[in-house]
Amino acid sequence: MRLLFEIDTKDYAENGTVGMRPSVRGIIIKNGRIAMIYSRKNDYYEFPGGGMEPGENHSDTLIREVREESGLRVIRDSIREYGYVHRVQKGKYEDIFIQDNYYYLCDTEDQAGEQQLDDWEDEEQFVLIYVTPDHAVEVNRNHHHGEKQDNRHFQVMLDREIRVLEQLIREGMIGAEDICGGGR
Repeated sequence: MRLLFEIDTKDYAENGTVGMRPSVRGIIIKNGRIAMIYSRKNDYYEFPGGGMEPGENHSDTLIREVREESGLRVIRDSIREYGYVHRVQKGKYEDIFIQDNYYYLCDTEDQAGEQQLDDWEDEEQFVLIYVTPDHAVEVNRNHHHGEKQDNRHFQVMLDREIRVLEQLIREGMIGAEDICGGGR
């Protein structure tokens, strides 16, 4: 899979303890809009997805995480590689946190089922919203994000999602807001 870009904050001790947690995220595009998970509590967008469980492959993680966070059912045969983001920064619990975030283009069944949010996701008040990429970028870049505003891990995640959205636009995978029309 191609490397989209790297994020290395260089804020960690070079020879410290290392924690790794790969994640898989879905890029779901319908009618010129992209499926994003929106936090009603802290006003931000992220791609549906999450961390891999032991023994899971990328497709299984993608299908499980998208279903849990959004209620959407990924069609397995539609899954196509897009790229990954390599992230290195000071960890919360370890000296160095390394995460490869794998992004896959995929289609889903039309009807969404019920979300199966964990406690943290429920507290964030996650909901599925189809938005134009420009709207998600504008919210993530310019809105205040409540209690998360000054969290360095959160800011790196926002930067990652903004850059992936902008790359999708540059590569013609999805149009900018003026092409798609409207925000949310």
